[in-house]
Amino acid sequence: MHMKIAMTGATGFVGAETLEQALAAGHHANALTRRAQPPRAHLKWVPGSLESAAALDALIRDADLVIHIAGVVNAPDRDGFEAGNARGTMAVVDAMRKRGVRRLIHVSSLAAREPQLSDYGWSKELAERHVKASGLDWTIVRPPAIYGPQDREMLELFRMAKRGLVMLPPGGRLSVIHVADLARLLLDLGADRDASLAQVYEVDDGVADGWDHKDFGTAIGHAVGRQVRTLAAPSWLLSFAARVDRMVRGRNARLTQDRVDYFCHPDWVAATGRHVPRQLWMPHIATPEGLRATADAYRAKGWL
Repeated sequence: MHMKIAMTGATGFVGAETLEQALAAGHHANALTRRAQPPRAHLKWVPGSLESAAALDALIRDADLVIHIAGVVNAPDRDGFEAGNARGTMAVVDAMRKRGVRRLIHVSSLAAREPQLSDYGWSKELAERHVKASGLDWTIVRPPAIYGPQDREMLELFRMAKRGLVMLPPGGRLSVIHVADLARLLLDLGADRDASLAQVYEVDDGVADGWDHKDFGTAIGHAVGRQVRTLAAPSWLLSFAARVDRMVRGRNARLTQDRVDYFCHPDWVAATGRHVPRQLWMPHIATPEGLRATADAYRAKGWL
């Protein structure tokens, strides 16, 4: 069944892949954008942002499904996270209520289950509370670390691996997922609305108990064709690097203390009890193969 999908975050890493898959499947889409985009068949770009009620109204009008992906992963302070994640989500909810559109797939984060750790996690958990209280037909998806050919968040790990040394947070485990598998899940959930209503799903690549940090660093090394040494950086060193980054780049710093607090948590493994039922969705991309394909794409772009 073809759907009319309204999407936020469609110009970002996860959103762009989700949009590609939606159009390839024959769906029609409205997508929010801050900047002019090239025209495409079955796609209407809606100028504006989450701060614009008029833009959200135009985005959501006549939609069968809203996929809310937009958010911020880095901000200089708590208010920045609240604005980008919690207040932005509330604006989407309000627009859906006004238009009578009920089906919402909300992309959250594993960070939401540990809101005391970081402002980012706090804002994602607050956004989830807004969704749960909305009265809409919602499903929440909490991805772990997401990788894929267009991603720049993990790019530095690949660059370190190419040099033979991967610096990682202190000991712990994490889950990961390829962006194509995540995008397919978001669309599958939208198509099968009844089975997933009012569910919070934590998703991964199918690796039980996730990846040890060291093993994941080694896997990235294999992806770039190098035997690598892995180094678990102590939290004090990461905190020092965050202070230096703040001094150099000010409010544009990428490594903040908030991110350090998040990175250093030892358990970012998707909970087995929150996995998507296998009859609804299963990951297709094994992480070693996905990492190799990502490394090849980085090389082709000249990023690696």
